[in-house]
Amino acid sequence: MEFDDDSGAVLKAVGRQLKSWRERAGLTQTELGAAIGYGEEQVSSVERGRRVPRPEFLDKADEALDAGGIITAMKVDVAEARYPKKVRDLARLEAEAVQLAAYTESVIHGLLQTPEYARALFGTRRPLYAEDVIDRGVAARMARQTIIDGTPVSPGSPVFSFVQEEVTLRRPIGGRSVQRQQLERLLEVGEFRNVEIQVMPTGREENSGLTGGFRIFKLRNGSTLGYIEGLQITRLVSEPKEVQFLEMQYGSIRSQAFTPRESLAFIEKVLEET
Repeated sequence: MEFDDDSGAVLKAVGRQLKSWRERAGLTQTELGAAIGYGEEQVSSVERGRRVPRPEFLDKADEALDAGGIITAMKVDVAEARYPKKVRDLARLEAEAVQLAAYTESVIHGLLQTPEYARALFGTRRPLYAEDVIDRGVAARMARQTIIDGTPVSPGSPVFSFVQEEVTLRRPIGGRSVQRQQLERLLEVGEFRNVEIQVMPTGREENSGLTGGFRIFKLRNGSTLGYIEGLQITRLVSEPKEVQFLEMQYGSIRSQAFTPRESLAFIEKVLEET
């Protein structure tokens, strides 16, 4: 698996620490692996920064090498290094947002996807992704969804607004079973008090979203940012006039789409037809 520069640097630093503690304990890679329930090749890959160690790997290594919690403490850095930089940056924006708005025209938005839908979607990419890259992508996408968990809403809870094109509901990515699970997930999340999901029907004569999907983040520090994503290209929008344009466009899209209540009824209808 290939990692970006930031992730690679973190994993190499973790590997050097592990190797240092192992050599200090006078153990070979084979002996450490046997002590913690992993093979020599896995230990070697972690030490060379080529494999992301699981949290339990670090916990067991810390105990076996009597590292006093130093190796265990690296779990936080490793957790971030598991995911590509673009995903880490996006997750930080989502975590800092008090309000997130997103218009999606081709697939279900990442924060609303089921694991099965996400895996099927990654499987359609060309050139083909290796299985470990798909695993990494799905894990990253699911990790981002912790900000929408259905817990009781408090004054500081973020607010989410999604507008999905009708075609995203009807496209059977992964097959009918996966599609049904995905529609059921939309109905579940759409009932959360801090989430509104709207559907833009294909039959609408007016649609202000035909130029493509985008997101708007209103952050805790009072600033507002836009995020435009295309084929292998993403752009963060911070210039106030550009952000204002996106906000106006999103307001127009929302007014043209079904209302949240109408949208949930429409999703139920699509689910019955699927």
